[in-house]
Amino acid sequence: ARGAVEAGISAAAAYPGTPSTEILEALAEVAEEYRVYVEWSTNEKVALEVGIGVSMMGLRALVAMKHVGLNVASDPLMSLGYTGVVGGLVVVSADDPNAHSSQNEQDNRYYGLHSYIPVFEPSGVQEAKDMTRELFQLSEEHRTAVILRTTTRLSHSRGEVMFGAVERVHREPVFHRDPERWALLPPYSLRKHREVLERIRTLEEKLGEWPFNRFVEGDGDTLIVSAGFAHAYVREALDWLKVNPPLLKLASTYPLPRALAKRALEFRKIVVVEELEPFVEDQLRAFAQREGSSAEIHGKDLFPRVGELNTALVASGLSKALGVSFDPPRGNAAGVELPPRPPTLCPGCGHRSTYYAVKLAAARARVKPVWANDIGCYTLGFFPPFRMADFTWSMGSALGIGMGIARFSKDPVVAFIGDSTFYHAGIPGLINAVYNQYPIVVVVMDNGVTAMTGHQPHPGSGYGPTGEKRPAIPVENLARACGVEFVEVVPAYEVARLRDAVERAIKYAREKNAPAVVVARQFCALEELRMKRMRGEAVVPYVIDQAKCVKCGICVDQFSCPAIVRENGSIKILTELCAGCGVCASICPAKAIGPLSG
Repeated sequence: ARGAVEAGISAAAAYPGTPSTEILEALAEVAEEYRVYVEWSTNEKVALEVGIGVSMMGLRALVAMKHVGLNVASDPLMSLGYTGVVGGLVVVSADDPNAHSSQNEQDNRYYGLHSYIPVFEPSGVQEAKDMTRELFQLSEEHRTAVILRTTTRLSHSRGEVMFGAVERVHREPVFHRDPERWALLPPYSLRKHREVLERIRTLEEKLGEWPFNRFVEGDGDTLIVSAGFAHAYVREALDWLKVNPPLLKLASTYPLPRALAKRALEFRKIVVVEELEPFVEDQLRAFAQREGSSAEIHGKDLFPRVGELNTALVASGLSKALGVSFDPPRGNAAGVELPPRPPTLCPGCGHRSTYYAVKLAAARARVKPVWANDIGCYTLGFFPPFRMADFTWSMGSALGIGMGIARFSKDPVVAFIGDSTFYHAGIPGLINAVYNQYPIVVVVMDNGVTAMTGHQPHPGSGYGPTGEKRPAIPVENLARACGVEFVEVVPAYEVARLRDAVERAIKYAREKNAPAVVVARQFCALEELRMKRMRGEAVVPYVIDQAKCVKCGICVDQFSCPAIVRENGSIKILTELCAGCGVCASICPAKAIGPLSG
């Protein structure tokens, strides 16, 4: 974010997604000071298209998303490689090795190769800032967008960073009208294809002199090539091993700088260290074959292709390549057995009461639905006691895949989707359900924000990234506009009402052979607590009257609020965790739960 500010960007667009979210949040904090327009876009495709439009006006733009978000943006990305840019355009792809908070750990460097867009990888926090700044200049000089690939360890790193001056050169926004360039019709596309190939060849030559790529002299005839953040692991691993081989630190991983690749082939053995796929390794092997080199190239035969790297893994691989001994450090040296920490919905979360109510509705309707789930906090419905996620795929897929199942399933399909995910990718699926007459029940779990990534606003929130007022677009209005006739909105905390609404929806979908939408609405409990603290309001916790409690276990086993626990043969509420939602009181058959008095 700081590098983009120093480069004098005019706009930034993003969709929240770990580990990329903090980029736009940081820019939003200084947007007014540096006159940068920032937006949380409806999805990543829209964010990239906004960035492209800003670039066509001759201004600089940054677009940020997590790795799977680039899948959503890949359609305009592929054309962007052909057209190139006017104003500098940096696309940040925050990859997630080890899939810490993602459905996969795809390596997005291949998107650069596929779209003819250069890929760059910083090796640390200072370089991330400095490189971002320089990439805007490179983008404009070579008339190409660039992909800045980070990984989770870098994205969530902290360190001291030396700031540079902020470029405050005023640029007059002017639309660069050039239909033969921007309108990708077949005759122009072929010409553009030739042009982008020439652009990549030029970059192959120029990037050998780029200051973020560098050789480090050392001992021996084995060269260690490190890409991006893997370089940090390499340096630390070499300290552990007490060896000093020559290094090639690569910051530009596509296209491979020709001069550096040629110099690398002068060594007898080359060891490539990179996270996830053998992206640099394969390029280097292909280059070696074209050059007729006999250099011995290693990479994924020494380092894992699955999960993220760490210093111990890198040291182990390097020790084999360099023929030195390595005694791996022992984990958990203290012998302490840590308690399990299963993921769970927060105390007071409206998603918990929604799942509970929907389960009751299915039982009353005497059906065993296929539970189609989506991407968000509510994905935690996969875990006990609810077990209401038969599959979770990608943004919006609960509707799409759910429809494919609903067409042939004897059992009803209930699709859970969050409000932000609905705006992102659920609307086309809902239109398809209406048009093609799918008997699917869609439960939109509306908590007012994009909660899982840190409570960012979305089109239904009514405000933007800097807190400014924006028009709110209610989910139910969109559902009706899509042609859905059964649309009900119910407070998520009102379990009985929500149960009845879902039961009606199941009946309607079956009888009418059409989709039914139930919006379960309750503002995010964490945001609600934060706002109460800001207003100075107290949270009134609930307590259990032990004289009335029959220990049926519904509140602790079936509803499973983390604020309710078993202790010394009794069931109690941890008042320090209780959000005061009161749902437990409404479902207690003994009426043994109530607000703390006094």
